[in-house]
Amino acid sequence: MLQNNTQLKSLIDKLWQNFWEGGIANPITAIEQITYLIFMKRLDDLEAKRERDAAFTGEKYVSRFSGRFQVPGSEEIINKNELRWSVFKHKPANEMLMHVQMKVFPFLKELNGETSPFTKHMANAVFIMPKASLLVSATHIVEEIFREIEKDATEGGHAFQDIQGDVYEMLLSEIATAGKNGQFRTPRHIIKLMAELVAPQLGQRIADPACGTGGFLLGSYQYILTDLVRTSASLSALEPPQLSKDEDGFERAAISAVLTQKVKTILDQSFVGYDIDTTMVRLGLMNLMMHGIDEPKIDYKDTLSKTYNEDNQFDVIMANPPFTGNIDKGDINEGLKLPTTKTELLFVERIFNMLKKGGTAAVIVPQGVLFGTGKAFTTLRKMLIEKSELKAVISIPGGVFKPYAGVATAILLFTKGGETNQVWFYDMQADGYSLDDKRMKITESDLPDIVQRYKARDEIKVSDRSEKSFFIHRKEIIDNDYDLSFGKYKKEIYEEIVYRKPNEILSQIENIEVEIQNGISELKSLIG
Repeated sequence: MLQNNTQLKSLIDKLWQNFWEGGIANPITAIEQITYLIFMKRLDDLEAKRERDAAFTGEKYVSRFSGRFQVPGSEEIINKNELRWSVFKHKPANEMLMHVQMKVFPFLKELNGETSPFTKHMANAVFIMPKASLLVSATHIVEEIFREIEKDATEGGHAFQDIQGDVYEMLLSEIATAGKNGQFRTPRHIIKLMAELVAPQLGQRIADPACGTGGFLLGSYQYILTDLVRTSASLSALEPPQLSKDEDGFERAAISAVLTQKVKTILDQSFVGYDIDTTMVRLGLMNLMMHGIDEPKIDYKDTLSKTYNEDNQFDVIMANPPFTGNIDKGDINEGLKLPTTKTELLFVERIFNMLKKGGTAAVIVPQGVLFGTGKAFTTLRKMLIEKSELKAVISIPGGVFKPYAGVATAILLFTKGGETNQVWFYDMQADGYSLDDKRMKITESDLPDIVQRYKARDEIKVSDRSEKSFFIHRKEIIDNDYDLSFGKYKKEIYEEIVYRKPNEILSQIENIEVEIQNGISELKSLIG
């Protein structure tokens, strides 16, 4: 996790300070403006790489910076190459500010054509930069950030480095510390764990009904690419494996050699996200585009409301939906039948409805969902047991979402249709990072063990309830009012403590007293 990189943290702090001193005090506004700059830089870097790759392979590639651009509101037509970060960063301060505001940013807003989600959601976006000096200083810091990330990635050997995501995570940590906003990202290693458990495949439709910056969609995308590399490597004895273990112990593709145009076309149609925050929608769109998904489909929509109608559409859903609020009863979609306004319950029902029959979901819920006694809580758990195959309940310790939140959570893993015969429970105790606000890397991690045990659960059926994981049969869960909490079924092992008999202890005390008196007598005789 790059948040443990002190140099990068220092640069983020410096960037925040520059925006604050430059007159942009609203943290969300600052995040959005910083992300636009990162996107400009990243877009130029990606296009340059694609141009180099095309030149090396001899394939034809038409860059986004090829051709001419009509400046909106004027008759001026310029060469698109002038809109590149690597070109405009050399301009004098005042000229650069006007160039970015009047030419570069309008170009970005129209990047994917008039009909794309990106263009639609960028329509009302504004590039706010009070003074030229702020843009110049911010540009220099963003350059330093990218150099530091590249250094970290090279020395650490990280694959699929989520550059914008790491920076954004640090920006959000500043907000969370100040208590100014409730938005936070799901830790990337938890996303990777959930992707390993769900195992999305090329050609499946994958969704997140409350996607934020698109972390789960990106995690699915990265898993699919890794799996394609893994498959191609196993089929070809001539090619060396293009895989390596990342810092969290997950296998990841070192290069995306499998990203052919055919694969890319399929992937562009595979991911769908929704969010009710327009800023998150924009950031999510840019995040996916920076990772090679040219036409991401993230839309502004409340998936719990009456306006949503995408049921039975998706093969895979991974999500960490909001679970601290209520929705107005009159706004709730008619397809949601739970007698509640609590979002943590309604989102699980929404996800169930979104899945095709046979589709699989992994969703994070607060642990109260597992054992709550209200009618809506019990009804939801009954639905998971009787209308789906509830495959796993994985308890997550409270510190995993620090510094943003300390609530204990769990991962529910279920497949729509069929019924549950038994549920696999796992008690995660360590996720590879300290469970305090600092979240420093540690050696203890249950994540590889979770993946290994889950995949082998049908061959090695553990029934010993004193273990970290075990199976519980459907009937017992029903008999316990559909309780899904790990603690309900775990068998505590109590070691018998054998105490000495009182007479033995008293005799020992008397012997000690005699020895003390003898010692005192010897000292007195020596003294005098």
